[in-house]
Amino acid sequence: MTRPELSLIIPIFNEEAVIPELRRRLQEVMAGLERTVRSWEVVFVDDGSKDKSLAMLKEMSASESRFKVLAFSRNFGHQLAITAGLDRAEGDAVVIIDADLQDPPEVIEEMIAKWREGFDVVYGVRRSRAGETIFKKLTAAAFYRILRIMLGGMAIPVDAGDFRLVGRSVVLTMRSLKEKHRFVRGMVTWVGFKQHALRYDREARFAGETKYPFTKMLRFAMDAITSFSIVPLRFATWLGVFAGVVAGVAALWVTYAKLFRNDTVQGWTTIMIAVALGSSAQLIMIGVLGEYIGRIYEEIKRRPLYVTAEQINFEKDQDSERRGLAPDR
Repeated sequence: MTRPELSLIIPIFNEEAVIPELRRRLQEVMAGLERTVRSWEVVFVDDGSKDKSLAMLKEMSASESRFKVLAFSRNFGHQLAITAGLDRAEGDAVVIIDADLQDPPEVIEEMIAKWREGFDVVYGVRRSRAGETIFKKLTAAAFYRILRIMLGGMAIPVDAGDFRLVGRSVVLTMRSLKEKHRFVRGMVTWVGFKQHALRYDREARFAGETKYPFTKMLRFAMDAITSFSIVPLRFATWLGVFAGVVAGVAALWVTYAKLFRNDTVQGWTTIMIAVALGSSAQLIMIGVLGEYIGRIYEEIKRRPLYVTAEQINFEKDQDSERRGLAPDR
């Protein structure tokens, strides 16, 4: 089988309201790309959808063999759905795009043009974000900037999501990274290669509800920070120094009150504050250490990152099996 020149990876989770429009837009975009792209495939990764998404994907793949479907046995999460797509995509260039149509498929043509210029990674940077609340925009802006501070030398692009094109060399390198708690956009930055930012206007979600409510956003932020930064562990030193300074000031105050004011009752309040601050610092760091230890525990179990229940329009890839990249990774 000849390897396609272009692969699209599209994670799907309960997107039955979007899939018909997604199909229409994809067909238009891919028809236009056929003038310049030798061959293509679209890898849909169903992340344990509970609605009619999988049935609709099966119907699409029945009428178009280049539409391929990888169905998880349960919901494993967006980042692992992208990982599964990277494991199975065979294109020389691979584009990661969400199904909600906030990232316009029409931008793919511009990404391909930059890839042909010699860039290994072309990542989308949001120039504007339509249809999002002020809270979502503020928290997203804060997340990217705090993350850049905490990562120090590794500059993850600000306002860039997972919408990006990666070349074959990047895909093969990504396949060798096995960690369970994954932050794909950070991993793409970490592997390096020649990268280019492409600015675009992000549209409002076409239909349905966001798959990233606040709780998932918080969990995603935690995975991003703990996967690439040890700064939270250094909080122990900083909090220890702060607690020591507070304790020293409290000791001086108590000594002063005892020797010059003969007033030890007020000192009791100060001591209680110092004890409370010290206890708080200890509890915070126990929680931070617990997060890292929990991730170590998850890694050493060596379970597959995901489990596939069905795969449609895929051929058996002996080369992938030799690399240890069977459907369940």
